[in-house]
Amino acid sequence: MNAVGSFPLGAATTLAELAADPHPRLARLRAHEPVSWLPELDGWLVTRRDLALNVMRDPVTFTVDDPRFSTAQVVGPSMLSLDGDEHARHREPFTAPFRPREVRDGFASFIERETDRLITALEPAGAVELRRAFAGPLAVAVVTEALGLVGTTADTVLSWYDSIVRSVSDITAGHEAAPAGAEAYARLRAAVEATVADPGAASLLGSAAERLALPEVASNAAVLMFGGIETTEAMITNALLHLLRHPGQLALVRDDDGLLDGAIEESLRLEPGAAVVDRYATRDTVLGPATIRRGELVTVSLAGANRDPAVFADPDRFDVRRENARLQLAFAHGPHYCLAAHLARLETRIALQRLLERLPALRLDPAHPATPQGLVFRKPPTLHVLWDSPA
Repeated sequence: MNAVGSFPLGAATTLAELAADPHPRLARLRAHEPVSWLPELDGWLVTRRDLALNVMRDPVTFTVDDPRFSTAQVVGPSMLSLDGDEHARHREPFTAPFRPREVRDGFASFIERETDRLITALEPAGAVELRRAFAGPLAVAVVTEALGLVGTTADTVLSWYDSIVRSVSDITAGHEAAPAGAEAYARLRAAVEATVADPGAASLLGSAAERLALPEVASNAAVLMFGGIETTEAMITNALLHLLRHPGQLALVRDDDGLLDGAIEESLRLEPGAAVVDRYATRDTVLGPATIRRGELVTVSLAGANRDPAVFADPDRFDVRRENARLQLAFAHGPHYCLAAHLARLETRIALQRLLERLPALRLDPAHPATPQGLVFRKPPTLHVLWDSPA
């Protein structure tokens, strides 16, 4: 057990604080205890960017392959919860459609059509809660299209996702997961099996099943499903919130849509949709100022690393022209770098571009303030917006 006295800031850090408004606390930890023992976490929290990279680049010393890994407790072993040769075996069958050229060729037209369909339905109202009326449905539609699941609707996939993410979050926070997560995963697994068995379905899942056992295809489909939905829903919602909160930056993007990519990277830097990633020490090791023992939890704060002033000048400022914004770590790093990062970026860019083009004077609804929340997954629970609807 680590002495609390060695890490007083960590001892005073609560998970509730990290879920509500983590950035002031993360800044203090990064400056004074960049690897700190948090009793509430029962593990280490890494907040400095160079040390975060050391952890994520070294799966031999800091592994995801541990029985405590929360996602694996819900959906079983997958590319997310394995390292080394097993990780490569699980990941490789899914990589081809998510390369940059394949993403644009395979998904751009679908994303544009789905985005326009959703906005057309919203347009007359002049007001909406955008996360659940637009960002979530778009992300679900694209993930459903990517996986090629047969016999499912976007609403069904969204309900599975909600249940699975709740269970993962419960386990991460130290609570017992409700049975809904396991039930949702069982239904997803049945849909995966039906898709693979369907001779008329030419899908990513079917091709993966040529190299992986069905339970392995299902567990990786679950990871892609909730990872894709969670990442992209958060990216769209957080990026729009940042732009609408900063009218000067929004004006720059409206004048030059080439800056939209910078706005997305800056939003990812300031508020990554996944705030932390977990690893477990495989041996006694030294990381920065800390001596870590074999078996201890090492949580990397992507949110903390992304505001490291040693890398990002004036790190709390939203700057769509920031030259090094792509050094953000929102998609993690190393062997577990997000498989669908290119797809998430494309989806977010198209979504924001179309929203800004088609909804005149798009603005936040002052009657419904929006603030990102969450210990693991961070985005505003709701994002109410207004625009000038047609007369």
